[in-house]
Amino acid sequence: MATFHGLCFCNMLNRSGDQNFDGADGHALHMLSLPTQNIFRRILRLPFLTEVAAMHKHLCPRQVLGVRMGLYASELLQLELPQRDKRLYTFVETDGCFVDGITIVTGCSIGHRTLRLIDYGKVAASFVDTKSGNAIRVWPNPQCRKRAAEFALTAPNRWRAQLEAYQIMPAAELLSSCEVELQIDLKALIAKPGVRVICSSCGEEILNEREVIRNGKALCSACADGGYVQCLGE
Repeated sequence: MATFHGLCFCNMLNRSGDQNFDGADGHALHMLSLPTQNIFRRILRLPFLTEVAAMHKHLCPRQVLGVRMGLYASELLQLELPQRDKRLYTFVETDGCFVDGITIVTGCSIGHRTLRLIDYGKVAASFVDTKSGNAIRVWPNPQCRKRAAEFALTAPNRWRAQLEAYQIMPAAELLSSCEVELQIDLKALIAKPGVRVICSSCGEEILNEREVIRNGKALCSACADGGYVQCLGE
């Protein structure tokens, strides 16, 4: 796999504050409050930010991190994103705003069965090219918060410094990455689409080969090992 050092996205700053926001991005921008729109027109620099901000009605540093992580994965794996197929599979290690940034850039989502949460409480993600088998893990450089002020000298506070700096910091200073090898069976995780089994206990349908076989009977995980909820009155 090719290694990339110090990728700078300065050449991608094609959505500057004085741009006329038309088309899809203009529609996304006008979904935001007027004060937020004004902030956007001053600091918006990276592609995809209007889209991810429209999902939350605001923009925060972690959303920017998610966008940058997705863009970095595109460079490292040499994939054109957002994808139109299901070649890229992404594991995120916490929920929250940064995941939306990754989703917008990569096209990976729970609905498309190309994104899965492994909840370690970390702002980190692993990106797997299911065709080549290459996989990388990306996470914020531990020093990126401290370094943000160096890239946003006029920011009024640390939060704004992070919001602005994370858009322009070279990737090698903003993010850390390494090649990884999955310790889980991705093929089993993806499973076969369209496979349906009825639980022998509750009678509910089980999708994606998630049934558990006990004493020759197919059970859902909840019936086999206990679920996360219990119906009142049972």
